[in-house]
Amino acid sequence: MGRESSCLARVTTGVAVGGAVGGAVGAVYGTYEAIRYKVPGLLKIRYIGQTTLGSAAVFGLFLGAGSLIHCGKSY
Repeated sequence: MGRESSCLARVTTGVAVGGAVGGAVGAVYGTYEAIRYKVPGLLKIRYIGQTTLGSAAVFGLFLGAGSLIHCGKSY
């Protein structure tokens, strides 16, 4: 039981770290793109939010999957 909970903790930590890193990268990239393409008014906030959440989801998914794959390996 201890190994499964340890693996679950590693995967959730991977998802959380991936989400945080992805969110930060997405916010910076979304802001840059919104300014670059001259997105008008309040649509900038929506654009930045969509980019942030999308990037956080993708990074979190991949880092969580990588942690899950890594959990199965025994060294």
